[in-house]
Amino acid sequence: MTDHGDSGGDARGVERTVWTGGCACGSVRYEVSARPSPVTYCHCGQCRRQHGLAGAYVQVPRTAFRLLGADTLAWYDSSQGIRRGFCARCGGGLFWDRRSSDGIDLTAGSLDQPTSLSAERHIWVEFKADYETLGTDGLPRHSRDSRSPQIAGPAGEAS
Repeated sequence: MTDHGDSGGDARGVERTVWTGGCACGSVRYEVSARPSPVTYCHCGQCRRQHGLAGAYVQVPRTAFRLLGADTLAWYDSSQGIRRGFCARCGGGLFWDRRSSDGIDLTAGSLDQPTSLSAERHIWVEFKADYETLGTDGLPRHSRDSRSPQIAGPAGEAS
């Protein structure tokens, strides 16, 4: 993963080795033993319907991910080869899982604070909601996935 100059340390400067998170009611909990990737904002139609606007995700290696409590964890297939995990009790969205990948995506908001993470990019901007304004956060914007051409630079002047 790319290091963006943020050590992931706590307020005392101690390097963090475990990140934890879970749903709003606490029924589903997880821990991660590797630093999550920077946050990606996804503006696709599925994320908009799942989260009410853009989804904010981080990725971690599947081998570093461990469920601690999953009694109410439910999954649904959102598209071919991809499933989304959520808490069946509180409805909290937690995971985006491409089964063929070595990683699993966690909703950034499900991580316990502070995360010491930073945002990296916007994807699927072509499909953002018509009422959504991206502003000038300085992040790269891609019309589709991160392999598609960048449609606005770090100055954030489009969209």
